[in-house]
Amino acid sequence: MKMIFKIARTELRNLFYSPVAWFLSLIFLIMCAVLFTGVLEPLAKAQDMALKNMPKFKDFGGSLTSTIFIKGGLFDTVLNNLYLFIPLLTMGVISREMNNGTVKLLYSSPVKVRQIVLGKYLAIMLYNVLLLLLLGIFIVSGLFNIKSPDYGLLLAGCLGFYLVICAFTAFGMFMSSLSNYQVVSALATFMVIFVLSKIGGLWQKYDFVRDLTYFLSLEGRAGTFLDGLITTRDVSYFILIVGMFIAFTILKLKFSRMLLPWYKKAAAYTAVFMIVLALGYLTSRPGYVGYWDTTARKLNTIHPRTQQVMASLGDEPVEVTLYTNLIGGGAGRALPENRQEYVWKVWDPYVRFKPDINLKYVLYYDQKDGDSTQYKRYPGKSLKEIAEQASELSGYPMNKFMPPSAIRKMMDLQPEDLRAVMQLKYKGRTVFLRTYDDPIFWPNEEHFAAAFKWLAEGKGPKIYFTSADLERSIYKKGEREYYHLTLGKLSRNALINHGYMIDTLSLDEQEVPADADALVVADPKTELSALSQSRISHYLQRGGNMVFAGEPGKQEMLNPVLKPLGVQLGKGTVVEITKDEMPHMVVPYITWPATDLADDGRLLAQKVKLARQLDTLRALHPGVVNLEIADSGFSVKHLLVTKDRNAWVKAGKLVTDSATPVFSAQEGDYTIDSVSTLISLNRKLGTKDQRIIIAGDADFLSRIRGQNGFLWNAFNGWMNHNSFPIYVPRKEPLDVLLTIGPKPAKLMQVIYVWILPGLLLLTGIILLVRRKRK
Repeated sequence: MKMIFKIARTELRNLFYSPVAWFLSLIFLIMCAVLFTGVLEPLAKAQDMALKNMPKFKDFGGSLTSTIFIKGGLFDTVLNNLYLFIPLLTMGVISREMNNGTVKLLYSSPVKVRQIVLGKYLAIMLYNVLLLLLLGIFIVSGLFNIKSPDYGLLLAGCLGFYLVICAFTAFGMFMSSLSNYQVVSALATFMVIFVLSKIGGLWQKYDFVRDLTYFLSLEGRAGTFLDGLITTRDVSYFILIVGMFIAFTILKLKFSRMLLPWYKKAAAYTAVFMIVLALGYLTSRPGYVGYWDTTARKLNTIHPRTQQVMASLGDEPVEVTLYTNLIGGGAGRALPENRQEYVWKVWDPYVRFKPDINLKYVLYYDQKDGDSTQYKRYPGKSLKEIAEQASELSGYPMNKFMPPSAIRKMMDLQPEDLRAVMQLKYKGRTVFLRTYDDPIFWPNEEHFAAAFKWLAEGKGPKIYFTSADLERSIYKKGEREYYHLTLGKLSRNALINHGYMIDTLSLDEQEVPADADALVVADPKTELSALSQSRISHYLQRGGNMVFAGEPGKQEMLNPVLKPLGVQLGKGTVVEITKDEMPHMVVPYITWPATDLADDGRLLAQKVKLARQLDTLRALHPGVVNLEIADSGFSVKHLLVTKDRNAWVKAGKLVTDSATPVFSAQEGDYTIDSVSTLISLNRKLGTKDQRIIIAGDADFLSRIRGQNGFLWNAFNGWMNHNSFPIYVPRKEPLDVLLTIGPKPAKLMQVIYVWILPGLLLLTGIILLVRRKRK
């Protein structure tokens, strides 16, 4: 061990007695200084200007630690350019000894090759510590210049930086042992870094090769650390990859002194590689990976609510089968070439808390009954011939895909439109997790949480929609209908994707079922029969939850059943005169009580805006009536209001595609201080907590402008006490303000970009000149 330290000390002395190490340190320091101050100084100016000129400015809103250091900041850019430094540093570590002839002296001395290699690498590791310390100057500065910085995020970033640079130097040292020419060694190091950075995307269609290239790939390894997540899998990877290249260097130097057949040398290298590969496999198995989320807000960890749901599953395994249709929707993201994303990005956060999630895969080809899309695209061809062309195009052999006859015996996927879908099985229960036609493609955490909870409980809330009086349909896909909010399997907001069960009923034919968690009456176009009104009244008297949605001109369809609740749909149509919209397009504010309905991200953001008296979130009503409220024993909360807006009520017929309507008291038009368009009612009825939503407009929940779906989910969550949907809100960042002004930031820029590098340059020159004189 003493010999290793002696060699390391000698190598470190050689490094700092050469201009290369000083030059690299200088360039690295300047790069870090420019990157750090280039972000900090403009932010300081912007904050100072906002504080002086914007009374409502409180903070930047986003994490400044992430902005300055991570997302396109210091760490991110430094790591992306690190490959430019390391080859120049390591190109002479071994080859210099060969060119100077000192390697013969080393071989003739009582020093083992292992000690030589380890000593030299230890010296490089110490130099890497110097680079980390230079980087640390700006990290420490950031800690003082950011209010409540995210310490853990920076800690993980430092560890990731050091592991990456140690890996790069291990590559460079091995390349240096392969050639006496330093330029060749540097180019070879560039090549190795490039190959290992890109190999993760190669040959992903083949199972064994996919796992092999994923283990070897550098891509994304540092990104995990920059996200603030430290895992034993990634730490083990860097340790193993460094150890492998150090072992390769030792073998190369040993074999250069021995006369051995090529196959014995190859066997030794292969043995090292296979040992590292086996250890890498063992350290990345589910259940054997340790995680440390260092971020202050635990951004890399599923929400405690999701963790609680997963804990309720107990020790029983969950089987997940991904069904991929070669000629179906989503095939491009669900084929085996994207398996690593599916395993490590989609499922790993959940496997972390339940290692007995078993992932299975089924590949098939099929066409939905009655769907002629593929036949029109490939005229004159059979389904098998179409699949063969798709197979050839994708590069997968046809025998990997089950034919329609086989897949239909296994599973009926017609209701899922034969697109990429995941089926979860647990204790005989099954539920689907769906994919979506958007850039994210895979389900959100809310969808996972709902699926796990449905598996644990075997049921979800059940909502019935009345259908006997031409109400809005949950089966039609028109823009005024409710399909996309209820049964739309390709809609992320649809209740069916959040654990709900949806059905319709005719109140003329049956009572509201006992299993109903809520009943929805949305824009009936004919008068409700006496029987329907009686059954609604009976349901309300039992403490049932309801949603009523009316429309201008149809107030009398709902007013009879609303009267016992102390609510009436006012006569006329609410008009709001703005420069951009038609007069019936009313845009009321979302109120503070509305933000308490659920922990939806947009409602939480609205709560922050209201607290800061900022311009707040609004919802669009394409035609709405005013809600008139009387005391009836309910606790009433106004959720959408037009307070302080230019709104009034038009009593007569409203013409929307002509000149701007004019207020006329003679025609019955009237104004009120605050037009209420959406309210909630709440009361205790025995042991039940009855909750009711009443809207003066049914279109605001339709696809018109498609922007109010989050309110629909919030209503339903409020009515079932937020058991579904399962919201997973994140804490607001605390590091949202700087503690430094523009003048100190400018001074810091001068010090870091000019003075510090100047001092480092002067130190290097003095040391090198004194060394040369000696």
